Amino acid sequence: MKFLKPFYIQPYFFYTGIGIVVLFGLSYFVPIFFIIAQISIFILLALFLLDVLIIFMGKNKLEAERIVPEKFSNSDKNQININIRNHYNINIKLEIIDEIPEQFQIRDFKLKKSITSKKSKTITYQLQPFERGEYHFGSLNIYASSILGLIAKRYTFGKNKMVPTYPSFKQLRKFELLNINKNTLQYGLKKVRRLGHTMEFEQIKDYVLGDDLRTINWKATAKKNSLMVNQFQDEKSQTVYSIIDKGRIMKMPFDKLSLLDYAINATLIISSLVLKKQDKAGMFSFSKKVENMVVAERRTSQMRLILENLYNVSTDYFESDYSRLYTSIKQYIPHRSLLLLYTNFETLDGLHRQLPYLKAIAKNHLLIIIFFKNTELNSMVSEKAETIQHVYDKVIAEKFAFEKRLIVNELKKYGIYSILTTPQNLTINTINKYLEIKARGLI
Repeated sequence: MKFLKPFYIQPYFFYTGIGIVVLFGLSYFVPIFFIIAQISIFILLALFLLDVLIIFMGKNKLEAERIVPEKFSNSDKNQININIRNHYNINIKLEIIDEIPEQFQIRDFKLKKSITSKKSKTITYQLQPFERGEYHFGSLNIYASSILGLIAKRYTFGKNKMVPTYPSFKQLRKFELLNINKNTLQYGLKKVRRLGHTMEFEQIKDYVLGDDLRTINWKATAKKNSLMVNQFQDEKSQTVYSIIDKGRIMKMPFDKLSLLDYAINATLIISSLVLKKQDKAGMFSFSKKVENMVVAERRTSQMRLILENLYNVSTDYFESDYSRLYTSIKQYIPHRSLLLLYTNFETLDGLHRQLPYLKAIAKNHLLIIIFFKNTELNSMVSEKAETIQHVYDKVIAEKFAFEKRLIVNELKKYGIYSILTTPQNLTINTINKYLEIKARGLI
């Protein structure tokens, strides 16, 4: 927006000038209009000069500052504040032109407001990014004009501001506010009854005063003819890794957000939940090689490490190498863990090419394959076919939708858990599956 002028004459000035020209033309037929036109010219010029004096006399008559958050939350609405202070002795009208980052592709951004004399005002607007990365703001340009509205002066503030866009930490905060065990059905979270004890069995010992009567072992009591109780120890923290496929298949967009970013947002939220459940959370991404590795731990800085690594995950447009994934898991994750693998399979043949590696991983770990429904194909299936071409398209769409269900059955055949979900419900479905696995004591 470097072409913006330091001032501009408002259209009202030219509209009035055109009216005066018309009066001069009409004066050929009605002479009195000639005098009216002359007087109008003098009045217009006088008002114009007065407006120039009002707007341009003095310096720093307007102060403004753009307040942006330290970082944007991807796929969420982020609020931008513009604080304005009017030092003029009159009320003024404002035309605000903010040079917002090019990623938004908004080329006609303009806000029209007014502000009273000697007062301050805060103006807000929202931006919703759909890509991670750096977002650069340009200048904040404000045109000020008086009530006469004949000329406007430009003020320029706040040059060159960069705001990084991180995975959706706003969604993370929303889920943190939810009590996972109470009143969460309205959000799609399921209540899961935990089976058995929350403690691991350690040994049988003699009963002493104060022991929980519910832990009495009646068989051992009958054998020894004295009260015996089961002793338990705290469960060990389980290890949960989120594995993100960043190959070219994850670049597919749904509702402006790529599958990769849906997986990244879900990883951030599920990692927070895992840590709150006293488990160890880790993550890494893979394509041609394994990258962005965060070793599963339960420490205070773990979420910060995960967030920073998720910020740097980007697709390399290669086909993902599952053999490399298998060898890396074998090398870096020696103990049995829960592996949440975010990927996508469109066809059964695509699954079969990677199935040997998935089966090998599932032998030593609890593997959950998370892949996506094609919502656009599903909408095509539900539409009524009206032409021959629509019939062909609908049949093909139904074939692909059916193959997705076949993939689920194929994985189940080999004891591999799976989640087939829409991108919008990815986070909720992943949380429900984790809670179910946790409740059933499978990890």
